[in-house]
Amino acid sequence: MFKVIRWSAGSASLSLLSFKVYASHKKEKRDKSSVRVDELSLYSIPNFESNYVEEPRRPLEEGISQLRKYAVPYAYWFQVAYDKTKPTIDTAIQYGKASCELFQNPPPGFLPRLGVIGFSGILGYFFGKGSKVKKLLYPVGFMSITAALYHPQEAFEFAQVKGEKLYDWSL
Repeated sequence: MFKVIRWSAGSASLSLLSFKVYASHKKEKRDKSSVRVDELSLYSIPNFESNYVEEPRRPLEEGISQLRKYAVPYAYWFQVAYDKTKPTIDTAIQYGKASCELFQNPPPGFLPRLGVIGFSGILGYFFGKGSKVKKLLYPVGFMSITAALYHPQEAFEFAQVKGEKLYDWSL
């Protein structure tokens, strides 16, 4: 602590000292005590003239420049697509994390319900033999009905939101 105070007091007292430096760039009359401007390190003046010369572009640099000009619209398109899909992907990642947490620590009675819903989907697949539309609609329909029996409040909210979206889309 005392070293810091001593050091700051010493540097502050040096700043209060004043001395004169006489500098002149005239070559007529020069005293022994006078110093020229060129001799001061603070005021050194370069004696040369500098010119900036731009090198001509090489074929590789020209090709890269043309490639960048052609790629700008595509880069903009990818940026717009990324900005549009990023919220959806972030939402899907959050749902995935929530699902992993749910399966790691399931509430009581969750796994038997999940088994019954999955079994109804397999049953719907066997009943849907014949056409490809039946193979798609029967398992989804059976699973939806079974899930709605176990979770009626969530099924109602889901149907209400999707019904409004379907109505808006139809208009």
